Amino acid sequence: MLTSLHHLRTGDGSRWAVCQDGKWGDLDGTLAGLLALPLDQARAAVEAAGHQARGDRPGDPTLPPVDRQEVWAAGVTYLRSRDGRKEESGHGSLYDQVYDSDRPELFLKSSPWRVVGTGDAVGIRTDSGWDVPEAEVGLVLNAAGEVFGYTLGNDMSSRSIEGENPLYLPQAKIYDRSCALGPAIVPSWVAGPGPFPIGLRVLRDGHQAYAGTTSTSAMTRCFEDLAGWLFRALSFPAGVVLLTGTGVVPGAEFTTRVGDTIEITSEAFGTLTNTVVAVGDASRGKGQP
Repeated sequence: MLTSLHHLRTGDGSRWAVCQDGKWGDLDGTLAGLLALPLDQARAAVEAAGHQARGDRPGDPTLPPVDRQEVWAAGVTYLRSRDGRKEESGHGSLYDQVYDSDRPELFLKSSPWRVVGTGDAVGIRTDSGWDVPEAEVGLVLNAAGEVFGYTLGNDMSSRSIEGENPLYLPQAKIYDRSCALGPAIVPSWVAGPGPFPIGLRVLRDGHQAYAGTTSTSAMTRCFEDLAGWLFRALSFPAGVVLLTGTGVVPGAEFTTRVGDTIEITSEAFGTLTNTVVAVGDASRGKGQP
């Protein structure tokens, strides 16, 4: 039975809907409310809404699959990610240490209001010359740190800024339109524990500029380990989304350009599609207010 949760725009706000085997129905309340519940109670609420699903897909536009959830991200969880970050940096030993250590790299990627959804635009910074999308599986975690569901994520990143100095990671990773999620949330009891194949494709002027694939089976850490570290000294009463790192890193010859279309695809979770725009003002920060 195929079930997914969708965040939809309405005339005066938003609502959540359940799609079950192609039929749609309303889900009472918010994602934050669901994620505040124990997993078995949240599952019962979703399944009850699914059993009531009778209609066709609503015409309401799709929103990112978050309402009050922060988005956090893990880094250097794949060997290819470690090697890619060593390529861009003069501080390669740092990434060896993170890849091999017990403690993972975790950072705040986005507040909920900054997240963009499928069909919206992601950004590349105007002060960066080397930029890549990062295709990732996102864990939708409840307030207890349990995996409620999964979504796809695009952790847009400036390789030139982080490569200049690892301490610039917040500027390389956190800016307007740097985080995309979608198209929906697939419950964990529907998707299973994985592993999940994931693909990345970049289209430019009608042609394929880049394509790559990976699987979460190549991760050096398991989902539960990453979630456990995130919750070790942080609480998330409304739940949280945790991006789990990327195993698809284009080579040094590739950079994302304005006008590109990025597709992140998983058979289990659908396709997250975004176009690319420029964000920011490169003249600021040089004596300018």
